[in-house]
Amino acid sequence: MSWWAKIEEPDPVLAQGDLLPDCLMPSFIEAPIPLPNGEPSFADVKKARLIVMSQTCDLVNKKLEFVALCPVHRLAEFEEANPNMRQKGCWERIRKGEQPALHLIASPDFPNENRQALVVDFGHIVSVPVEYLSRHAVAMGERWRLTSPFLEYFSQAFARFFMRVGLPSSIPPFK
Repeated sequence: MSWWAKIEEPDPVLAQGDLLPDCLMPSFIEAPIPLPNGEPSFADVKKARLIVMSQTCDLVNKKLEFVALCPVHRLAEFEEANPNMRQKGCWERIRKGEQPALHLIASPDFPNENRQALVVDFGHIVSVPVEYLSRHAVAMGERWRLTSPFLEYFSQAFARFFMRVGLPSSIPPFK
């Protein structure tokens, strides 16, 4: 069973789980609030590999003006920016879902090689206009899309990240 399907036609219809490299995304240079002198703060734009988080039904039925996306990194890239990720057992804990803000998905090109896996950062959500993203997807010509049941597992992991509830106390442990 394959994690990914290749969307080969230039299809403007976006879906949850679409992997879109080289997307433009805003990156704030300064805090996104007016500066003390009243001048606006500024944002930069950079290219990133993003994955669609918005629900497919909302995209197909044109219910959204903006698409929610999360950055996707190769493990080596993520380790370069986060050296603590090189610790023994770190990626295994993430694979098991023990760090809810990060989620591993198989590489479209090397699905059976765990060091080629991709890490999705649920803690960094961006949104861009649907129209821009649709044009970008068409310009790509072909793209990868997560398939079932991997898409549902991915979506569930994203939901778990947001639905966590911390209690001030709980039932004491059984002895």
